[in-house]
Amino acid sequence: MSIVTVQLGQCGNQVGHALFDVLCSDAQEGQRKVFSSSSCERFFHQTAHGDLVARAVLIDMEPKAINQSISRAAKSGKWRYGETSHFSQKQGSGNNWANGYCVHGPRHRERVEELLRREVERCDRLAGLMAIMSVAGGTGSGVGTYVTECLRDVYPKSFILNHLTWPYRTGEVIVQNYNSVLTLAHLYQLSDAILVHENDTVHRICSQLLNIKQISFGDVNSVIAHQLGGILQPALTADSCGVYSRNPLGELVSCLTCHPEYKLLSVSTIPQMPSSSMAYSTFSWPSLLKHLRQMLISNTKMEEGIDWQVRPPAGAERTRTLTGPSFNTSLANLLILRGKDVYSAETGQRTDLRTPNVAFEDPALFTSWLSSEDAVNVWKTPVPFNKYEKCATLVSNSQALLRPLDNMVGKAWNMFASRAYIHQYLKFGISEEDFLDSFTSLEQVISSYNQLR
Repeated sequence: MSIVTVQLGQCGNQVGHALFDVLCSDAQEGQRKVFSSSSCERFFHQTAHGDLVARAVLIDMEPKAINQSISRAAKSGKWRYGETSHFSQKQGSGNNWANGYCVHGPRHRERVEELLRREVERCDRLAGLMAIMSVAGGTGSGVGTYVTECLRDVYPKSFILNHLTWPYRTGEVIVQNYNSVLTLAHLYQLSDAILVHENDTVHRICSQLLNIKQISFGDVNSVIAHQLGGILQPALTADSCGVYSRNPLGELVSCLTCHPEYKLLSVSTIPQMPSSSMAYSTFSWPSLLKHLRQMLISNTKMEEGIDWQVRPPAGAERTRTLTGPSFNTSLANLLILRGKDVYSAETGQRTDLRTPNVAFEDPALFTSWLSSEDAVNVWKTPVPFNKYEKCATLVSNSQALLRPLDNMVGKAWNMFASRAYIHQYLKFGISEEDFLDSFTSLEQVISSYNQLR
């Protein structure tokens, strides 16, 4: 089944291009006909001349990012974007969510829906739609939210996954917290799952793990694309009977977002290293899984700097507050393993005390009201990913995003209490009541995640 990707705004188009580049290169690596065919059907359609064309619609209110993505894809010689699968204007949204959502979105709805309809109709079987966007600016967040609303209206029974890039904490845009609050509050009513990458975290990966001295947005996008590819490339589920997953978005949603109050997903990947180091590195599954499990527990997105002192709480310790110890309680986790000897990797309950504890089904990791056997899913494939002999990706619906969400809402509320920049939103049709509704919605999300005990 196929996924139609919607790239929104500058960030969405740059991340989307990097993702398709990774997916195409990985699918064409070596002699892997079944895997390659499944991957290409999922993300590309083929022309009569054999060209791979991304199943994507590119949307931005300024043409620069779209033109760059289209040009770079064509120059790769491996794949390209559709000649008419993009839409842009000559005036941006001015980093204003209200301008994107209330003005640009409705003004161009008919044209955008026509592009989406054409792309969906190219699919023999639609698995779902994935919107890639940022939450800080105006087009990615405002138009992105409006387009997601259109997707939900036009395709009410299809799975919708929103991938969000979270801004740097030090600030990219003065009103980024307003834009983020409005985006998340609306998407929580529209999307089946919201997958988040934090720019600060990805930046640290580039610096500390990949040893990049002058970090560019291209480097950040490459890390995000690698982690997304580790999720989206074909893999075998426990009950797949040797057939690659038929509806990847549907299976992802059913594994991780079993409750409508909990839709926020975070990603951890191991190993991550410079390409020059891969030939000199070896990894064992017990070691990789031991480190990944502790990364989950201590809410660390890198294998460097893991806090090994954090342990799952027991009994009364589960009643800690948001400001308490840093143990990360999960609602559900999806573990995706790729590479050599993958079927020897043990992820269940610990059976031998002499081996490292790699048990992802440990009930202490999860909320008490859901069985850990139901809360953990494992996908495996012996096909290596993106030149790594072995790699593991963990997609987690947990408290990992609780603190950054709480910080963002707090900063936005402080600005709102001072009525800072509110007039910039009111003039495009957003009322103060809309802000208050969004704050209320996200405070409920924060409360729900804080009660995962």
